Amino acid sequence: MEYVDCPVCQNKVAEILINKHLDSGCQSHCNPEPGPALGSSSLPTKSNGTQPLTPRSKRRRDSSEIPSSPAKPSVFSFLSYPSPDRSKPQRNQPLPEVSTSKGTSLVNPLQNSPASVIPAGSAAGSFQASGERPVPTTAPLAEQLRPTSFNDFYDQEELVGPKGIIRQLVDQNRIPSMVLWGPPGTGKTTLARIIARTCRGYLKELSAVSQGLSDVKKALETAQQVTKYSRQRIFFFIDEIHRFNKAQQDFLLPLVEKGTLTLIGATTENPSFKVNGALLSRCRVFVLKHIQDGAMLNILKRAVTFKLCPSSKAPDAGSTDPPSTEQAPSERPTTQSEDSVDESILRHIVQLSNGDARTAINTLDVALDIQQGACLTMDDIKAALQKTHLLYDRDGEEHYNIISAFHKSVRGHDDNAALYWLGRMLQAGEDPLYVARRMIRIASEDVGLADNQALPLAVATYQSCQFIGMPECDCILAHCATYLARAPKSVEVYRAYKRVKQTVDQEHGWPVPLHIRNAPTQLMKDLGYAEGYKYNPAFDEPVEQEYLPAELKTRDFFN
Repeated sequence: MEYVDCPVCQNKVAEILINKHLDSGCQSHCNPEPGPALGSSSLPTKSNGTQPLTPRSKRRRDSSEIPSSPAKPSVFSFLSYPSPDRSKPQRNQPLPEVSTSKGTSLVNPLQNSPASVIPAGSAAGSFQASGERPVPTTAPLAEQLRPTSFNDFYDQEELVGPKGIIRQLVDQNRIPSMVLWGPPGTGKTTLARIIARTCRGYLKELSAVSQGLSDVKKALETAQQVTKYSRQRIFFFIDEIHRFNKAQQDFLLPLVEKGTLTLIGATTENPSFKVNGALLSRCRVFVLKHIQDGAMLNILKRAVTFKLCPSSKAPDAGSTDPPSTEQAPSERPTTQSEDSVDESILRHIVQLSNGDARTAINTLDVALDIQQGACLTMDDIKAALQKTHLLYDRDGEEHYNIISAFHKSVRGHDDNAALYWLGRMLQAGEDPLYVARRMIRIASEDVGLADNQALPLAVATYQSCQFIGMPECDCILAHCATYLARAPKSVEVYRAYKRVKQTVDQEHGWPVPLHIRNAPTQLMKDLGYAEGYKYNPAFDEPVEQEYLPAELKTRDFFN
């Protein structure tokens, strides 16, 4: 009988039973007792029952020298060997404990290969759904508090709640390739890891910022080798997938279409603009929103409990206690208590975090480390976070969202809202000349003929910003924005010119009437150019004359 090492659990398994062993989740047909080969008989013995004298190197080991294990089946038993239980395992069941040289740990029997082990918090690498090494205490607090199940995942109820679409797809084991779109710190990476863990899949994490096509190919080869016998589902998590160019994204197309892997892309940019349409059509797009204040407050309470009271037990779903990744009390000595952090301080951090859980937790972590008095104060928070981190990307979608809000506020005569959106842009570092250019447009498009002083004021604002720059020009921009918001509005010119563009784009280029054509040469005069033209200043009375082509003479673009 030939025995091989299981590629998953590393136990000795009969070669003929390796598939059944893997199908059973490495729970049966392992560690068989070595015995005589098929068709052979027992070793001959002397009449006194002792083993014949043979060299020790050629002598078969006695059964007493071999650790006890299930008896080896005979040749007939292979024909009727009971097949393993192929019933589907219940989801969310605790994983079996396997004793290793490093102690007892939770191990997924279908996921224990060396290639699938990474340190927690690694930016790129493969994910081990179980048997993970504990998160090191040197990792940021946000990484140590990262949820490991849907029950610990706060907010995003429409996606991961009891009736959330992603959770239902995971429960049915029908997970499609997807793109997770949302601002930083809303749980995109965490959600990808939870999906792979719950589905007992093999997760390979890549970052489009630092890795390219060769890394994707190498990762795919490694994943296919690891899952060759275990038949695990391969998940590829690509962070910042919008950084991949067209060729790199096109490489994923056949892999996603054939189901070779399940792609989970994460992006902070609008995938409609940043992800190839062909790849996007093969994926579902799920939008993650800013974490709500109530959920963020609970997250911070978990962080406080974990950092100041590490001996408390892991939280249940919906509680504010820390997750099960906490370290032993002796590893995180502390003399503080949860009472040293007032809830008003946590609410202040919530306001400063702008819906980013990572920013909120790490701000709290630093504030607690530099805390001077017995209780955490506002001064500690200000020292930990010197400046509010506003979500604003000058080249991203939020840039266009805020300038659109500013323009519409001015158009709607809301000077209060216009100043707010102006402040959001300037405080986040927007170019003041960009804002001034936009207001020049507003002065003509929205104010227009209703107040002809708006356009010169907007131009003067632009020139003033060029002269003195920021921060002194902020008041000038606010002055112009308020004037434009309060000014009467007229879109008469804007609408008329819009109709002109539609006519030019959709109709023929009608010829210019001969009488209003220029005639610099005699040939042109002979052809009738400028014939019959009435020079308006030469007449005291109004001149009746057509200036449009005959086909358009009844067209009024202002009405």
